[in-house]
Amino acid sequence: MKAVRIHQFGGPEVLKYEDAPRPRIKSDELLIKVHASSVNPIDWKIREGKSQARFPVSFPLILGWDVSGTVEEVGESVSEFKKGDEVFGRPYPTKNGAYAEFIAVNASEISLKPTSVTHVKAAAVPLACLTAWQGLFDHGKLLPGQKVLIHAASGGVGAFAVQLAKWKGAYVIGTASENHLAFVRELGADEVIDYSKEKFEEKLKDIDLVFDTIGGDTQKRSLMVLRNGGRLITTVKPENSIEAEAHNIHLEGFVAQSYPDQLKQIALLIDERKLKIFIAEVFPLERAVQAQEHGQKGHTQGKIAIVVLASKQS
Repeated sequence: MKAVRIHQFGGPEVLKYEDAPRPRIKSDELLIKVHASSVNPIDWKIREGKSQARFPVSFPLILGWDVSGTVEEVGESVSEFKKGDEVFGRPYPTKNGAYAEFIAVNASEISLKPTSVTHVKAAAVPLACLTAWQGLFDHGKLLPGQKVLIHAASGGVGAFAVQLAKWKGAYVIGTASENHLAFVRELGADEVIDYSKEKFEEKLKDIDLVFDTIGGDTQKRSLMVLRNGGRLITTVKPENSIEAEAHNIHLEGFVAQSYPDQLKQIALLIDERKLKIFIAEVFPLERAVQAQEHGQKGHTQGKIAIVVLASKQS
């Protein structure tokens, strides 16, 4: 089969489109014929070796930890799926990913894909939307009527977070650059702040939850807008713990997990037209280098998808 692999850590140039062995599945796994994957920050963090402590990998490694495709083979202990099922999910990042024609995935990490969207759109959902869901609801404890500030609201995670927070009944404030303010309003945000021209900490106060995917100075300044007892949930390293504790703020970092029950709920919201998927650009598998370069620049409006033509059975 064809795949995009790395044989060492480095920049986009270490991505190699090449032949690779077709995976063999274990009894609790599925072999999925990959139709599409997408680009996420974890791709280049692992590619550069920056996540080796958290996600130790060995070479050669196939990247890509979003998948949408059809079940090709079913492990003997798997009963909930059959050959031909259309599925999507987030494979675990230490194993070979979906930048390939086939991928072996534990059945516990996969769910039936939304029926109303293409594989390309479905592949843009799992990692980003699970991150938004878990950040807002599992860790953020967001309730109807609460105020939430979502940073990078036009990005892959942020676009889902805005929509999910509105679905929950929260008052949503999103930060974005000037070019993306209209998009964030379209997502349903009640307020938008141009981070390049305005200081959000001078405009906001008594926020119940801040959802941070940026870190650094943005995370530090976010402490200033939270109410006593508020929560700051981040997908990057939680810093400023002393300041957070002094202001009775719950500061927590997390890594999204692949929970099929949540994927089922997300798929239902998509099929009910309550959750929209936005694709910034689509690349073929052989152009994964350009896809990652584009994604790593940031400032995208939605997700970058990778189409995998899985017609060869090698």
